[in-house]
Amino acid sequence: MEAPNDSAPATEATTAATTVHLTVNSPEQMRELGRGLAKLLRPGDLVMLTGELGAGKTTLTRGLGEGLDVRGAVTSPTFVIARVHPALGDGPPLVHVDAYRLGGGLDEMEDLDLDVSLPDSVIVVEWGEGKVEELSDDRLQVVIHRATGDTDDDVRQVHLTGLGARWRNADLAALAA
Repeated sequence: MEAPNDSAPATEATTAATTVHLTVNSPEQMRELGRGLAKLLRPGDLVMLTGELGAGKTTLTRGLGEGLDVRGAVTSPTFVIARVHPALGDGPPLVHVDAYRLGGGLDEMEDLDLDVSLPDSVIVVEWGEGKVEELSDDRLQVVIHRATGDTDDDVRQVHLTGLGARWRNADLAALAA
């Protein structure tokens, strides 16, 4: 992974820690990024993943699941909306949500009881932008784009932005190593 600008200040100065920009060159590197990110996560963390279809959101979440040492294969929860992966050790469970088919905001997601799960779990929401921000002022936003102008279809630009007090001193730049 490469970090072209690994600690630029985020634009939302009141709540943002930093934004880290990474270049990921393969699906395996995306999983590796997830495994590394898992080391920074703790119970109560909300991670929002944004990116077009096939960008690597589920691949990153697979790596998170491996890093958190949870039970079950992490696959896209598109048709079941949410999957809970219990921890195999003493770490937090992973709640993996796909909000793609949910049109409304948090009201439509209330049946998932994410607010109940949040204190004890790491919650990862794909397609959550505009839908789950009210769950927590502290969240990690991950935006994944296909690299423009690159002939290799596996290359992605990943932007991680920590919002709120929880992420103010988190060392997201360490993920570039």
